[in-house]
Amino acid sequence: MIDAYEDPGTPDTRGGWHYLWWLVLRQPGRSAAGALLGSVWMVLMAAQPYMMARAVDDGLVPGSLGVLAWWTAAMFGLGALNSWVSIMRHRTMTRVRMDANFRTVKLVVGHAARLGAVLPRRAGAGEVVTIGVGDVQTLAQALTVVGPGVGSIVVYLVVAGLLLAISAQLAAVVLLGVPVIALLTGPLTLQLQGAESEYRERQGVLTARIGDLAGGLRVLNGLGGKGLFADAFRTDSQRLRAQGYRVGTVASWVQALGVGLPTLFLAVVTWLAARLVAQGSITVGELVSVYGYAAVLIGPVAFIVEMAYELNRGVVAARRVVGLLRLAPEPDEGRLPAPDGPAELYDPASGVRAAPGRLIALAAARPAEAVAVVDRLGRYGRTDVTWGGVRLDAVPLADVRARIVVADNEADLFAGPLGEVVAAEHTAGEAAVRRAVHAAAADDVVRGLPDGLDSPVAGQGRSLSGGQRQRIRLVRALLADPEVLLAVEPTSALDAHTEATVAERLREARSGRTTVVASTSPLVLDRADTVLFLADGKVAASGPHRSLLAREPGYRALVARDADDAEEAGGAGDAEEASDAGDAGDAGDTECVTDAGNADGAVSAEGKAVR
Repeated sequence: MIDAYEDPGTPDTRGGWHYLWWLVLRQPGRSAAGALLGSVWMVLMAAQPYMMARAVDDGLVPGSLGVLAWWTAAMFGLGALNSWVSIMRHRTMTRVRMDANFRTVKLVVGHAARLGAVLPRRAGAGEVVTIGVGDVQTLAQALTVVGPGVGSIVVYLVVAGLLLAISAQLAAVVLLGVPVIALLTGPLTLQLQGAESEYRERQGVLTARIGDLAGGLRVLNGLGGKGLFADAFRTDSQRLRAQGYRVGTVASWVQALGVGLPTLFLAVVTWLAARLVAQGSITVGELVSVYGYAAVLIGPVAFIVEMAYELNRGVVAARRVVGLLRLAPEPDEGRLPAPDGPAELYDPASGVRAAPGRLIALAAARPAEAVAVVDRLGRYGRTDVTWGGVRLDAVPLADVRARIVVADNEADLFAGPLGEVVAAEHTAGEAAVRRAVHAAAADDVVRGLPDGLDSPVAGQGRSLSGGQRQRIRLVRALLADPEVLLAVEPTSALDAHTEATVAERLREARSGRTTVVASTSPLVLDRADTVLFLADGKVAASGPHRSLLAREPGYRALVARDADDAEEAGGAGDAEEASDAGDAGDAGDTECVTDAGNADGAVSAEGKAVR
């Protein structure tokens, strides 16, 4: 079975069937063992009727108790052997399925990581979840074809050969029986494939809507939109239910025919054999063996029908996996070397210049404009930004990501111990973590957890308040210690005292390195070396915060709504004394207002996480 750290290989993404066959070829020894054990298991079951016929004709009819006892013991021994073969077959096929499952999960997770910020633009979260939870299991189940599936075909041919030795008429019925069953069930399995595909697509849409509702319920309450989204969810769920009924209808017919037709098949064979006995063409023992052969065939024939059903479902699931794996990351055509040291970032589209070693604030009446600038400076999407005179998209993306980090206000937080969550891939010592925690004014967050940095944090930080999550994201960004940090609204969910503390400590922590902060908070703007005021996506004015307040009416109108708070907490480097009171600033009102603003598209840099 695939190791957790083993390379899963390069998948065949030409289609669903190709992908399933690739999964088989990735474990050839185990697949061959499963096919062999499945064949031996079913052939040994077919040997029981033959031995029973010998016991009847050679022992019971002539009255030879010794021969009867010998054949009985042989049947018992064969049954014990077949039980062991069945156990080994089951274990082998379980490993085949688990390998396919884990291998596919590794491929999906690894490809999602490679896609990065491209993924949310190419595939919905619901689709990815549906693939990872449902489709992976379905396609792994389809690989049972390499074990019992092969065995069913082998035992079918073996039994046909044994019946040919008894009666050509019976052998002909057996050989023709499965093709007839396939003709009757084939159209239904194709219809099932189409219905299952549509069902999976609708399921992905509904899963995405559930995620949206779970993540934005507080915002919806605040905006009064909960009823609207609830109605949309109800409509989608009813459509999914109706499609599920259609899938269930077809599947029930396939499964009913898979059980009913083999039983009818058994009745026909038994009736013909009984007539042959009455005519004296075969013996009573051969009649018993024919009945046994036909009974043994019920399982394999039913499994062949079931196999077609599982394969069709598996192909649908494999196509969805292949569809995700075919998504290509944005092309990285960068070949030019990155600047040797700190260099200026310049965005021609907006006129924003980020000088090395400076703390620069972007203030925009429409926050989406500031986010767009940050996206271009961080090379998320098409950009004409230059870095030290070199086009940013001409530098290899790996070099850009290593030195320029975008800290989005909505960046994902993964589950795990808090220390690992904030360290991410960096091997930072405890002292460095403590410094980053202090700089983000998150000391109280760590103290409030039962085991401090070792305390587990739920996915997306659901066990934390909005303000705490924001400070933890900032801790992670500071711990990465990039040459250029681009932060989007890093303090929007904090109270004035904590915000002032964070702004002051951020300046100290990032001293000598380039930091660009998108914010309209006067507490943050007042501590920036330069504030760039954006109007219609372009720099309308620049300078210190207080200078812009005095000479720019538009800027003054933008930040005046927080002026009272700024006067209360900003004149002072004393605001630091209030940092431990920051828990109060995580109050739901502030968080709700912030989230509501984000829901309106203010902060929409989805998919970006601190790397």
